[in-house]
Amino acid sequence: MPYLLAAPAWLWLALFFLVPICSMLSISLMSGDLYQGYVLTWEFGNYADAVATYWRQLARSLAYGGCATLLCLAVGYPVAYWIAFRGGAYKNTYLLLLLLPMFVSFVLRTISWKALLADEGVVLGPLKDIGLLPEAAHVLNTAPAVVLGLAYNFLPFMVLPVYAVLERMDHRVVEAAQDLYAGRVRAFVSVVLPMSLPGVFAGVIMTFIPTSADYINAQVLGGAHNTMVGKIIESQYLVNNAYPMAAAITFVLMAVLLAGIFSYARALGTEQVMEVQAR
Repeated sequence: MPYLLAAPAWLWLALFFLVPICSMLSISLMSGDLYQGYVLTWEFGNYADAVATYWRQLARSLAYGGCATLLCLAVGYPVAYWIAFRGGAYKNTYLLLLLLPMFVSFVLRTISWKALLADEGVVLGPLKDIGLLPEAAHVLNTAPAVVLGLAYNFLPFMVLPVYAVLERMDHRVVEAAQDLYAGRVRAFVSVVLPMSLPGVFAGVIMTFIPTSADYINAQVLGGAHNTMVGKIIESQYLVNNAYPMAAAITFVLMAVLLAGIFSYARALGTEQVMEVQAR
């Protein structure tokens, strides 16, 4: 009976995940062109060409995704903590306010950041007028602009998993630590932080993967010198019609992300995280 209940989910994953993955793997090993057609020739050289040609964009994507994830963690953890421990009867309202921008198109939200960060926009313009910034100062078409855009767009992906863990936490445990003469900082470091590691673990993964694969923020806020690997994949598929190269780059990105996730899980200690969650 449990297997029958799980059958629709497995069928869904097979049709819309496993089949496309296998199809894309097959395409990545093809050779040819759009006019003569593509033939499966087991061309593993596509992967070597993808790494040799686009390693800079791949490294840049991982760096931007990592920086955005750390920024989301630095901003999102205090937000989740405050909502969970200080939100009171308005927790749902605060969560709604956090998620409200998600109801607006992703592209529109990114373009709005372009307006905010413009050289004479509502942020830099007044600072230049009062002399706090030089006239030549600019943020657009730089790496920080891309990282800020990524962090803004994917911040809820960090806050919600951390909040879910903190919300389930028994607050009496923190009170007990304080009764044992632990200060607020010591109680947080020794009690709250270890118990919230499952949420941090999930939040980092849910944030790092989409930020590393995103290309809208780099295209809108970063300019031509900050291209991420997602834009390369999109161009190879839709502009150059180089399907084998696009598929090979996609698999290289997937492999690097999986290797990073497994390394992160090993460094954090998933068994220890699960034991904390169980307690």
